[in-house]
Amino acid sequence: MAIFLELFLSGIMVGSIYALVALGWTLIYKCSGVLNLAMGELTLIGAYLCLTYYQWGFPFPVALACTLVTGFILGLVTERLFLRRMIGESILAVIMVTAGLSFFFRALVGFTWGTDTVVFDPPVFPREPARFFGMVFGQVYIWSFVAAIVLLVVFVWFFQRSRWGLSMQATADDEMAALSLGVSAKRVYALAWAIAFMAAGVGGTLLGNINGLNISVGYLGLLVLPAVVLGGLNSVPGAIVGGIAIGVLQNLSDVYLGKLTQGGVKEIAPFVFMVIVLLIRPYGLWGWVKIERV
Repeated sequence: MAIFLELFLSGIMVGSIYALVALGWTLIYKCSGVLNLAMGELTLIGAYLCLTYYQWGFPFPVALACTLVTGFILGLVTERLFLRRMIGESILAVIMVTAGLSFFFRALVGFTWGTDTVVFDPPVFPREPARFFGMVFGQVYIWSFVAAIVLLVVFVWFFQRSRWGLSMQATADDEMAALSLGVSAKRVYALAWAIAFMAAGVGGTLLGNINGLNISVGYLGLLVLPAVVLGGLNSVPGAIVGGIAIGVLQNLSDVYLGKLTQGGVKEIAPFVFMVIVLLIRPYGLWGWVKIERV
């Protein structure tokens, strides 16, 4: 039972990081209807930026704050250069642009930082494990969980209480009505990309502290897709719950099912679970159910 609880709780800790990245996926889809296939690379860029600031001698909290600011600027620039001119084009065309951005960003990361695995040196978090009631957790998991929860609370407050957050929700609910009230859809799209870049960057930084940092962190960003679909694509609470659920599912399946196979269960399980849920609820657990009357 202690092993199950340990796996369950550590899954929640990792899942909270997935929830941060899932928030970026959801935000862009919610505001523009576009599934951003470059999300994994946004995670990668943010992680390498934070590592670079840290190597320059900035304390980790300052490096993380600089990553947030840089991510915000990069999000605005990306939207302005590549996505703004796609307004009015088909959704499929915009998604293909994000696929092109994915390859471009991945190549840019390899060109700038190389492909070897690097780590935060000296380690940001203490390496001694923490023990609670017979369970053992790495402190990197605990502190990453705390950081992810704080940022999730800030983002949720922003969406529900701030003027721009409410404008984004209004645009997502009914773009024409929002435009008639003076909400600028272009600014909302730009802000969505900026916040997605910030959330992905922090998520990538925390994942890089746990596993080391290389090009595969971008794959972990894509692994969050089942969490987004599970939550309903356009639901912020759904993205958070979906991210945590996927983290727990990965941990449990890796230990209890991994011994029965040749490996790979941890990566496959989230997608299998996603397909099963979609067969029962095609709009995910918290997605909007669109009803068309003819």
